[in-house]
Amino acid sequence: MNCACSGSCEAFAFDLCIQQWATYLQAFTWLSPQIVANGGQQVLPVDLTGYTPTLQILPYPLATSILYDASSNITLGGPTGIITINIPATITGGFTWWSGVYDLLLTDLAGTVYRFAQGYVTVSPGVST
Repeated sequence: MNCACSGSCEAFAFDLCIQQWATYLQAFTWLSPQIVANGGQQVLPVDLTGYTPTLQILPYPLATSILYDASSNITLGGPTGIITINIPATITGGFTWWSGVYDLLLTDLAGTVYRFAQGYVTVSPGVST
Protein backbone atom coordinates (compact mmCIF):
# COMPACT_ATOMS: atom_id res chain seq x y z
CA MET A 1 0.00 0.00 0.00
CA ASN A 2 1.31 3.43 -0.87
CA CYS A 3 1.64 6.33 1.52
CA ALA A 4 2.12 9.95 0.46
CA CYS A 5 4.71 10.49 3.18
CA SER A 6 8.06 8.95 4.05
CA GLY A 7 8.35 5.21 4.71
CA SER A 8 8.66 5.89 8.45
CA CYS A 9 4.97 6.77 8.70
CA GLU A 10 3.70 3.59 7.08
CA ALA A 11 2.12 0.84 9.09
CA PHE A 12 3.94 -2.46 9.30
CA ALA A 13 2.97 -4.42 6.16
CA PHE A 14 2.13 -8.00 7.08
CA ASP A 15 -0.22 -10.35 5.24
CA LEU A 16 -2.38 -12.78 7.24
CA CYS A 17 -2.85 -16.33 5.95
CA ILE A 18 -5.62 -18.00 7.92
CA GLN A 19 -6.25 -21.73 7.59
CA GLN A 20 -9.95 -22.54 7.77
CA TRP A 21 -10.82 -24.93 10.65
CA ALA A 22 -7.47 -24.20 12.35
CA THR A 23 -6.59 -21.78 15.14
CA TYR A 24 -4.91 -18.63 13.81
CA LEU A 25 -2.19 -17.47 16.19
CA GLN A 26 0.18 -14.59 15.45
CA ALA A 27 2.23 -12.42 17.80
CA PHE A 28 4.01 -9.11 17.18
CA THR A 29 6.17 -6.96 19.42
CA TRP A 30 5.92 -3.17 19.06
CA LEU A 31 9.41 -1.75 19.48
CA SER A 32 10.33 1.91 19.38
CA PRO A 33 13.55 3.96 19.84
CA GLN A 34 13.47 5.58 23.28
CA ILE A 35 15.80 7.88 25.21
CA VAL A 36 17.38 6.02 28.15
CA ALA A 37 18.88 7.30 31.43
CA ASN A 38 22.38 8.01 30.02
CA GLY A 39 20.85 10.15 27.24
CA GLY A 40 21.43 7.50 24.60
CA GLN A 41 18.82 5.81 22.48
CA GLN A 42 17.68 2.22 22.82
CA VAL A 43 15.01 0.20 21.01
CA LEU A 44 12.53 -0.92 23.68
CA PRO A 45 9.00 -2.38 23.75
CA VAL A 46 6.14 0.15 23.73
CA ASP A 47 4.08 -0.15 26.93
CA LEU A 48 0.60 -1.09 25.69
CA THR A 49 -1.08 -0.75 29.09
CA GLY A 50 -4.44 0.93 28.56
CA TYR A 51 -4.38 0.60 24.76
CA THR A 52 -7.41 -0.71 22.87
CA PRO A 53 -6.92 -2.83 19.72
CA THR A 54 -9.14 -2.78 16.62
CA LEU A 55 -8.71 -5.24 13.77
CA GLN A 56 -11.34 -5.52 11.08
CA ILE A 57 -11.16 -7.53 7.87
CA LEU A 58 -12.96 -5.99 4.88
CA PRO A 59 -13.41 -7.33 1.34
CA TYR A 60 -11.48 -4.33 -0.06
CA PRO A 61 -10.32 -0.88 1.18
CA LEU A 62 -13.20 1.49 2.05
CA ALA A 63 -15.80 -1.32 1.89
CA THR A 64 -18.82 -0.74 4.12
CA SER A 65 -19.25 -4.42 5.00
CA ILE A 66 -16.99 -6.18 7.52
CA LEU A 67 -16.05 -9.79 6.81
CA TYR A 68 -14.81 -10.34 10.37
CA ASP A 69 -14.07 -8.13 13.37
CA ALA A 70 -11.13 -9.73 15.19
CA SER A 71 -10.80 -6.97 17.81
CA SER A 72 -11.97 -9.28 20.61
CA ASN A 73 -9.38 -11.88 19.50
CA ILE A 74 -6.45 -9.60 20.34
CA THR A 75 -4.54 -9.60 23.62
CA LEU A 76 -2.12 -6.81 24.49
CA GLY A 77 0.86 -7.63 26.69
CA GLY A 78 1.16 -4.32 28.57
CA PRO A 79 4.80 -3.34 29.18
CA THR A 80 6.15 -6.21 27.02
CA GLY A 81 4.76 -4.58 23.85
CA ILE A 82 3.42 -7.93 22.68
CA ILE A 83 0.28 -7.98 20.51
CA THR A 84 -1.29 -11.43 20.06
CA ILE A 85 -4.02 -12.36 17.59
CA ASN A 86 -5.77 -15.63 18.48
CA ILE A 87 -8.76 -16.64 16.34
CA PRO A 88 -10.13 -20.05 17.40
CA ALA A 89 -10.71 -22.87 14.89
CA THR A 90 -14.44 -22.73 15.66
CA ILE A 91 -14.43 -19.18 14.24
CA THR A 92 -12.15 -19.76 11.22
CA GLY A 93 -14.27 -22.79 10.32
CA GLY A 94 -17.19 -20.45 9.70
CA PHE A 95 -15.29 -18.26 7.25
CA THR A 96 -16.92 -18.51 3.81
CA TRP A 97 -14.85 -15.73 2.24
CA TRP A 98 -11.34 -16.29 0.92
CA SER A 99 -9.63 -12.89 0.71
CA GLY A 100 -9.75 -9.39 2.11
CA VAL A 101 -7.73 -6.55 3.62
CA TYR A 102 -7.17 -5.49 7.22
CA ASP A 103 -5.49 -3.00 9.44
CA LEU A 104 -4.65 -3.21 13.12
CA LEU A 105 -5.27 0.00 15.04
CA LEU A 106 -4.05 0.65 18.58
CA THR A 107 -5.67 3.48 20.56
CA ASP A 108 -3.98 4.83 23.68
CA LEU A 109 -5.71 6.30 26.74
CA ALA A 110 -5.42 9.85 25.31
CA GLY A 111 -7.37 8.75 22.21
CA THR A 112 -4.40 8.78 19.83
CA VAL A 113 -4.85 6.08 17.19
CA TYR A 114 -1.83 4.29 15.71
CA ARG A 115 -2.12 2.08 12.65
CA PHE A 116 0.32 -0.64 13.68
CA ALA A 117 -0.11 -3.13 10.83
CA GLN A 118 -1.96 -3.56 7.56
CA GLY A 119 -2.12 -5.99 4.70
CA TYR A 120 -4.01 -8.64 2.81
CA VAL A 121 -5.87 -11.57 4.32
CA THR A 122 -6.11 -14.96 2.65
CA VAL A 123 -8.19 -17.84 3.97
CA SER A 124 -6.99 -21.28 2.92
CA PRO A 125 -10.09 -23.50 2.61
CA GLY A 126 -10.11 -26.52 4.91
CA VAL A 127 -11.42 -30.00 4.22
CA SER A 128 -11.41 -31.67 7.64
CA THR A 129 -13.55 -30.29 10.42
